[in-house]
Amino acid sequence: MQALRTDEEIREVNTRYHDVAAAGYDFKWGIDFGKVGQAQVLRKLRKLVGPELDRGYGRALEIGAGTGYFSLNLLQTGVVEHATCTDISPGMVSTLGANARRLGLEVKTVRADAESLPFADHSFDLVIGHAVLHHLPDLGRAFSELHRVLAPGGRIAFAGEPSRLGDRLAAWPKRGAAAMAPVWRALIGAAGVPSAASPGSTDSFDHGLERCVDIHAFAPEDLERHARRAGFTDIGVRGEELVASWFGWFNRALEATADPDDVPMWWRQYAFHGYLLLQRLDERVLEPLLPPAIFYNLLLTARKE
Repeated sequence: MQALRTDEEIREVNTRYHDVAAAGYDFKWGIDFGKVGQAQVLRKLRKLVGPELDRGYGRALEIGAGTGYFSLNLLQTGVVEHATCTDISPGMVSTLGANARRLGLEVKTVRADAESLPFADHSFDLVIGHAVLHHLPDLGRAFSELHRVLAPGGRIAFAGEPSRLGDRLAAWPKRGAAAMAPVWRALIGAAGVPSAASPGSTDSFDHGLERCVDIHAFAPEDLERHARRAGFTDIGVRGEELVASWFGWFNRALEATADPDDVPMWWRQYAFHGYLLLQRLDERVLEPLLPPAIFYNLLLTARKE
């Protein structure tokens, strides 16, 4: 696919790709709405806001909410009282709504572009997002919108944003997995990925969009600069996941080469619990010692005066 040239093309491709991805998104990324997922989300936010988390927030807005990983888990823990969730993708908004109904949660869902939010000034006490900023073509406009809809004294908190250096480092385990995949499939008795859709088909095109929707990787100072220019203060950026990301990407790259029905449960349990264990190692040992830029993910928080 040729390079995207305009902001509108980027938005259209993001919409189309995430519509296709919505149905299987939670399974693909291991998104959990139980105790594990709640603990993960709380841990990420506590890194950013500290003891403030215990006081909770009344009105929260999540942009690029996807299937609801952040907001639905925060509603279940009581950290957020009222949640509004937006996404540019109708498919994601629909899946989020279905997840909320299954969990018995009330949430307002709106299809909206993060660069043009359909809300009044000062509408929210907290604006959050997970793995969303790197999809947005006009970050200056998006940060201005975040500042506009946030009430004075309110906070933004974003997690899961790929760091430029961390992304380059993560390429090594992916390459290693590609080289080892035939041996791994033979050991677990898995067939290769089923034949792709014929060239030019809709399914082939839409799934091929994945490599086009991630348009930014950040240095910590990039996120700080965007927040400062929009008028935010008390800006903080920290890194998250190093060895956990290497482990996770190695395993995901292996699994991507196999028929999902052939991947045994013992392997899935090993990959899942190993990832959680290494997350704790990163958090307790490496994150306090190493510079944010080296980690795979960056977390951003800032306040509106």
